[in-house]
Amino acid sequence: MKALRETFNEAAELYDRARPRYPHALVQDLARTTALSPESHVLEIGPGTGQLTVPLAEFGCHVTAVELGDAMATVARRRLRAYPRVSVQTADFETWALPAQPFDLVVSATAFHWIDPAVRVVKAARALRPGGRLALVGTEHVAGGTEEFFALAQGCYERWDPATPPGLRLQPAADIPSGTAELADSPLFEHVVASRHTQDIAYTTDQYIDVLLTYSGHRALDETARQGLLGCLRRLIDTRYDGQVTKRYLHELIVATRGAM
Repeated sequence: MKALRETFNEAAELYDRARPRYPHALVQDLARTTALSPESHVLEIGPGTGQLTVPLAEFGCHVTAVELGDAMATVARRRLRAYPRVSVQTADFETWALPAQPFDLVVSATAFHWIDPAVRVVKAARALRPGGRLALVGTEHVAGGTEEFFALAQGCYERWDPATPPGLRLQPAADIPSGTAELADSPLFEHVVASRHTQDIAYTTDQYIDVLLTYSGHRALDETARQGLLGCLRRLIDTRYDGQVTKRYLHELIVATRGAM
């Protein structure tokens, strides 16, 4: 897991340019559910280059963002330099020293799964005041958009990526199980609630290849396999779909309340 989660740092500028931002409705839902205000003190785990940090900063709250990758953190600081209440620190969350003052909100967007399972929930709880909230955003690629393309693309993956299960197909958003179990099963949290938001994003061929190059699994392929896979997908988009495909994302927002110490 550690080697894969470090691959993002190799392409920080590309990651910032290619990765989708979060839907406005999700950000508003997060702010409402967690009672976010300019007085809130927020800890963000794994901000990347600031995909969610910027919207959080726009509420005027105090944000401490802890990012593993130094190049990712550099891009995030550049994007957030207009927000003096935001601090981006370079560290891995597992060993980062929690400040004495607890936070009102701990948030992690499409990053919590990279944190050691033995540490993440317990340390997130320790970072919060009693009654504080933990907000997690999970992201899935689901059926929708240019559905035929994603079915045909499976042939490219089966040819070039040996880890690809045969016959794999995207699931509808309704069939994706909720990610609430980890927090619902923890004695440290209560009142676990979840909401879902989808968005369709249209990509040109180059834009789609760029977003694939920000995925850890694609970056981990050897050069021959990666170029073969990307070339296969590029030809498919250019010849069958006039150089543009649409991808559907499912974002699940999970919010839980820290119980009494």
